[in-house]
Amino acid sequence: MVIIESKDDLKLFETENEKQDSFVIPILSDTKKHPLDNELCLIYIQMMDGQEFIASYNHSESLNNHKVNLFSKTTKYTYDKKLLNHVCSVGKVIDVNLLHYMRTNNPLDIERIDTNAHNFLNMRYYKKNNINTIIPMLKHLEYCRELCKLLRFELETGGDSDDKMTYNNEVLDNLSYIESTGLQTTEDMVYSEYNLYTSTGRPSNRFGGLNFAALNKKDGSREKFISRYKNGVLVEMDYDGYHLRLIADRIGYEFPKGSVHEHMAKLYGTDYSEAKSLSFQYLYGYIPKEIQENNEYFSRVHEYIQKLWIEYKSKDFIVSDIYNKRIYKKNLTDMNANKLFNYTIQLMETENNMRVLSELIPKIDKDDYKSKLILYNYDAFLFDFNMEDGLDYLKKVKGILEQAGRFPVKVGWGLNYHDMKDITEKFV
Repeated sequence: MVIIESKDDLKLFETENEKQDSFVIPILSDTKKHPLDNELCLIYIQMMDGQEFIASYNHSESLNNHKVNLFSKTTKYTYDKKLLNHVCSVGKVIDVNLLHYMRTNNPLDIERIDTNAHNFLNMRYYKKNNINTIIPMLKHLEYCRELCKLLRFELETGGDSDDKMTYNNEVLDNLSYIESTGLQTTEDMVYSEYNLYTSTGRPSNRFGGLNFAALNKKDGSREKFISRYKNGVLVEMDYDGYHLRLIADRIGYEFPKGSVHEHMAKLYGTDYSEAKSLSFQYLYGYIPKEIQENNEYFSRVHEYIQKLWIEYKSKDFIVSDIYNKRIYKKNLTDMNANKLFNYTIQLMETENNMRVLSELIPKIDKDDYKSKLILYNYDAFLFDFNMEDGLDYLKKVKGILEQAGRFPVKVGWGLNYHDMKDITEKFV
């Protein structure tokens, strides 16, 4: 094992880094802080042939910290690609935890590999900052070796596939990008953290006691979120009848132009509010026989649910519509036709959002644009909009999100995330 403390150590590492794939484990100084509001303590690198290197960035035992350049053409395997994206650039990265999740529908269990030193010092000094900088380097080494054993085993037993690589190369990078932009509050900058490893595949999003995916619209908890720019406002774009339209796209039903819920209100003979409630009730629950027989949309939905259920029972897996992600029967419990359909809707929503983000992010992540995409929640996207970018920027974003008009969005803006005014008519 080589602790990189001299030019010769560094040269040896650089030579091996260019030749071999490796496992890369970053250790942050403070486990309680977000990676973007943190410092690197050290980085552990294990080459495929077993050679080990440690680069210290901020550890009490190191006499000579050497920041290494990990970027090369070789492949790096890690436990958390988003975290690694936030702390350094290494080139091609494969998230082994993601590979395991795609195979089992659960993340890797790494809690049991913490050493006694990690557990003791974190419990005794839980109020202190940067505990990892005083945990002995050999204990970090012990932890990293055990983690690499798990990662190696997963690579040997699980492997990769096109669907896994699409999630690795697109989904994780999209979520990394959104996390990196941060959200300005009246006090300071805060960062979200998306967790992809949920039962349905729809990411949760919480960090530091904040559930960013469930910020209440009515209790004032959104008021503290403001623009970082003196000439800025927050702009939210959210899809109209998103799940209804996603399913319509799948079953070949074409909604007329305008609001989905107004269209449904005419079919039900009710007002907008009741129509919206009824549609959600039918989509996520039980579709009465009368509705199946008299409403073409829900007739097709019912047929789709039954087809999906038959496929689920007859095969070992079902396949998502966009990224061809396999959902294995053996990893799901207590399923019924409607529950399976709800899983499918949430996965369809997530994958469609990721597909559109893969188109959107490269086009807005340019030096000549100051505005930033700062949050994505299910059917809505929040931007910190700098007025200098002009209305053309918002029109470009809106056009990409709407995907050739198939998924219309409503637009609202405000000086904070609570007081948002609908400005959709400005884009007509």
